[in-house]
Amino acid sequence: PLGLSLGLIIEEGLPLAVLERVADSLATAAKKAGVMVVTGDTKVVPRGAADKLFINTAGVGSIAVGIEISPLQVQVGDGIILSGTMADHGITVLAERENLGFSDRLQSDTAALNRLVLSLLDCFPADIHALRDPTRGGVATTLCEIALAAGTSMEIKEEDIPLDRTVSTVCEILGIDPFFLANEGKCLLFVAPAVEAAVLAELYRHPEGERAKLIGRVTGHDAGRVVLHTVVGGQRLMTPLTGDPLPRIC
Repeated sequence: PLGLSLGLIIEEGLPLAVLERVADSLATAAKKAGVMVVTGDTKVVPRGAADKLFINTAGVGSIAVGIEISPLQVQVGDGIILSGTMADHGITVLAERENLGFSDRLQSDTAALNRLVLSLLDCFPADIHALRDPTRGGVATTLCEIALAAGTSMEIKEEDIPLDRTVSTVCEILGIDPFFLANEGKCLLFVAPAVEAAVLAELYRHPEGERAKLIGRVTGHDAGRVVLHTVVGGQRLMTPLTGDPLPRIC
């Protein structure tokens, strides 16, 4: 990453202390990621025209010569790795917004992954075929989108999906499928089978990847077909999210 822009839409009457806390958090996150906020703008709107504060960012970066990361590079036989537990962010935001009483036991996974990804690409420049952050629509939607774009089918094992116990419990109580919840600090990797173990070992060296798991494999050319092998021995055809995500994040 070379730089970020930052736009703030501020509702009239927003306490200055809230704005200062957000600004401090932004500065801390940017410093940790090693990226500068290089431009920005603010707009104050009348009371009631916005929900306290809207934040918009965009980034510019560079890609090393020879690195080709794309769903079009995905191949039959590729291992599918999830860099950590899924659904942490989505369920945390939902619990906080709705005052569900679980907030003290949940934590968002928001994190910068640039250093982790750069390390992986340095080690395996030709063997990591695709990368994607499973944000909007969660892991299920992201897998379906990549399978469709790559013209491939995939098989996933539910027992291998990393899922925090508290997140799983809250999802069960609320009747929410964690496969469709947003993630803000995880990535899905499609890697050549020969380097699966080495990629996992490299992920484990980073805090953001210490709970990474091999969750499935690219199995054929039935474009867009993603099958989940459930813990009870059945099979479930995964589909993309329809409608707005819950909770609405962006």
